[in-house]
Amino acid sequence: MDLYYNPLDRACKSIVGAIPRKKVVTLNVYKERYPGGEDYFSAEVCNLVLRRDEKNYQYYQMTRTDFGWTISLKFHETGLFFYYFAVGGHFLGCGAFHKSTMFNCNPVNWQLTVHDEKYKTPEWFKGGVMYQIFPDRFYRAGEEPLKHGILRKWGEQPYFRPNGEGKVLNNDFFGGNLKGVCEKLPYLKSLGVTVIYFNPIFESYSNHRYDTGDYMEIDPNLGSKENFDALIRDTEKQGMRVILDGVFNHTGDDSRYFNRYSNYPSLGAYQSTQSPYYDWYTFHGSRDRYDSWWGIETLPAIKESSESYQNFMFSENGVIKSWLKHGIGGYRLDVADELPGFFLKMLRKAAKDQDPDAVIIGEVWEDASNKIAYGERREYFQGEELDSVMNYPLKDAIINFLLSGNTNRLREVIAMLIDHYPKATLDSLMNHLGTHDTARILTVLGGKSCQSKEEMAVTHLSDSEKEAAKELLKMGAVVQFTLPGVPCIYYGDEIGMEGYCDPFCRGCFDWENGDRKLKSFYEQLGKVRHELIDIFRDGIYREVYATRTFLLYERRSDAGSAYIYVNRGTSQFRIKFRGEFLEHLSGTKYEDGLLVKRGEYGILTRI
Repeated sequence: MDLYYNPLDRACKSIVGAIPRKKVVTLNVYKERYPGGEDYFSAEVCNLVLRRDEKNYQYYQMTRTDFGWTISLKFHETGLFFYYFAVGGHFLGCGAFHKSTMFNCNPVNWQLTVHDEKYKTPEWFKGGVMYQIFPDRFYRAGEEPLKHGILRKWGEQPYFRPNGEGKVLNNDFFGGNLKGVCEKLPYLKSLGVTVIYFNPIFESYSNHRYDTGDYMEIDPNLGSKENFDALIRDTEKQGMRVILDGVFNHTGDDSRYFNRYSNYPSLGAYQSTQSPYYDWYTFHGSRDRYDSWWGIETLPAIKESSESYQNFMFSENGVIKSWLKHGIGGYRLDVADELPGFFLKMLRKAAKDQDPDAVIIGEVWEDASNKIAYGERREYFQGEELDSVMNYPLKDAIINFLLSGNTNRLREVIAMLIDHYPKATLDSLMNHLGTHDTARILTVLGGKSCQSKEEMAVTHLSDSEKEAAKELLKMGAVVQFTLPGVPCIYYGDEIGMEGYCDPFCRGCFDWENGDRKLKSFYEQLGKVRHELIDIFRDGIYREVYATRTFLLYERRSDAGSAYIYVNRGTSQFRIKFRGEFLEHLSGTKYEDGLLVKRGEYGILTRI
C-alpha cells in the first residue's frame, strides 16, 4: 500500500509539534492513485487509533476525501497521547524520521503532546546566544585572598586525586570572580552573547558549588551581593541577561541548613531535631543515616514536600523571588528529573509571579516530552512546568554526525524534537555541544579515549589531531547555531580548550594561548545569528535534501529564509537555485547555484 503521513508536514498535520489544548488539529492520510484513474483504496476504511497515556486505545473512523482520509480533533485535557492508523488489515505507523511506514503488526506510535493553550516562553530569550561560565575558572580580577579553600596558580591542572580517606575534596580554587566576568563582558559581546548562564554562585564549600551552603548569599570567593548587582547592571548595558544555576534538590552537609561541621551559627538539621530545617531532610534512625543525592553523604537530599522548605523557596522573600528581584533572567534547574512535579509547578508559579519573563530551564538528558523518572511519567511542557531544557539529545546527535559522517541520527533527533515539543519550547531549547558535566567538545572530536583519570590528566591531542577536530567543531557549530533553539557555548570551547570529564573539562580559561582563528569563527556565527535573528528566533525548520553524508535544510519565517548545508562525506553536491545568494560565513556571492565540496558548510540567504 502506498500511503503517506508525516506529522512534520502541515498538509498531513495542521499543527506541527505539540498541540494547544482546545485547539482543533486536522490529520490527513494521503493515498496513491494508480495510472488509469483506478482508485485502489476505494473500498478501504481508515481508522485513527488513539490512546491517552496509560489508557486503552480508541478507534475513530476517518472521513473519506479525494486525497485519502481526514479527521479533526480537539483535546480538552493536557497530557501525552499516542496514535497510529489502521487501514485494510495493515497499520500505518511511525518510521524513519517520523515519516509513515506500513506494519503488519505492532506499529510504532506517533506522539501527540497536548499543552495548556496559554503556555508561552519568554520572547527575549529566543534568537540569542548563550554562554556558560564555570565561575572559578573564567577570569580573576584583582588579588583579593580567598575566603576559604586552597588558591592555585591560574592554568594549573585542577586536583583530581583523592586524599588519604579516598575523597576528592574539590577545595582547590583558581580565583575566578564576578569582577572578572564584568571585565570580560566586551569579550562576550564580541561573540554575540545575549545570555550568561552561571554554574552555581551561592555560598558553598566546594569549587563547583553544587553543595549549597547558603542560598541567600553569594560565595565570598566570587565577591559580594554588591559585585553581583554591579554585574547585573553591566550585563543589562551590554544587552545581556544572567541565568543562575538553581540546585534545589540537595544542599551541602556543610551548610547553614544541615550544618554537620558546626561552621554556621544556625542550628542545623544534623545537630538537632529542634532545628527549623530538620523536616527538610529524611533521617533513618540516627543523624548519620540520611537520604543523600546518589548516596553522596556530602549532599544531603531535600524533602521537597516540606512546607517549611517550600515557604523558604517560594514566599515573597524566598530564594526564587529574591534573586529575580536582583534582576536575573531566570534559572537553570539542576537535576530537574529529581524535583517532584508539584515542586516544579510551584517554582514556575513563584518565578512567573515575580517576573512573567523569567525563563526556567531544566537539566534533562533525554526526550523531555515523555521522560519517565523513578517510575513516573514527568510533565515538563504541559504549561505549568518548564520553558526549556538542556538539549542533550541534539548534542549527542551532532557529535554522532561529526564522528560517523552519517546524517541519520541527527535527522531522527531533529524530527523527534519538532514532533514532540511545543513550538514555544523548541525555539527556547538550550543547544550545547558540551557542559561542565561532559568532556570538552574538542577532546571528544579528537577521538582519543582514556581508561582512567590518571591517563586523562596527561593525554592531549597532537597538533594535527587538534586541527582536524577544530574543522569538525566548526561544522558542528554551524548546525548548533542554525537549528531551532538557542546555541550555548561552554566557556573556552570557542578558543579550542581541551579536557576530558570532570575536573579536566573545568580548566582555567586560557587567555594567553587560545585559538584566535577559532574564536573569530564563533564571532562570525554570532554575527550571522544576530543579522538573521528574525529567521532564527522562531523560523520553522524544513529538511530540503539529505543523503547519508549531506544535509541541506531551511529555516523560514515571515522575514525570509536561510538555507544551511553541511557535507561530511567525500562526494560533491550541487545546490541549484535561481537568482543571487550570499553565503554568510565566507561572504561569497553565488548566482544560480554552487558546488559543495567535501567538508564544506555554509549559510545562504537570497540577496
